[in-house]
Amino acid sequence: MNPSRRLLCASGELVEGGRGLRFSVDRLGRSEPAFVVRFRGEVRAYLNRCGHVPVELDWQQGEFFDHSGLYLICATHGALYAPESGRCLGGRCNGKGLVALRAVEDGGQIYLIEEGGERVGQQ
Repeated sequence: MNPSRRLLCASGELVEGGRGLRFSVDRLGRSEPAFVVRFRGEVRAYLNRCGHVPVELDWQQGEFFDHSGLYLICATHGALYAPESGRCLGGRCNGKGLVALRAVEDGGQIYLIEEGGERVGQQ
């Protein structure tokens, strides 16, 4: 099955190291929370679930970065993740990174690239 593009938001809605956009992805018949952020000029999307236990990361809705704007942080456990890769950098993630999703920026819009049966909704 060919991947499809789903519009998430306008490019200007994501600022470097700032507030992210929450959305949901239907995977294998289950709705899962996800988010997209901008870091080092690139958009990055992940499932909104800590590597330690399946809790959402944001400490306030859409707030995924720590105070420095350099790391994604789990509000529940303090685990730190690399925004560019989702790799666990420290804390209770025990080496388990975030699950990456494919996002692209094109023509002033940000899209999620869906594989197979994934579907997107806004949160």
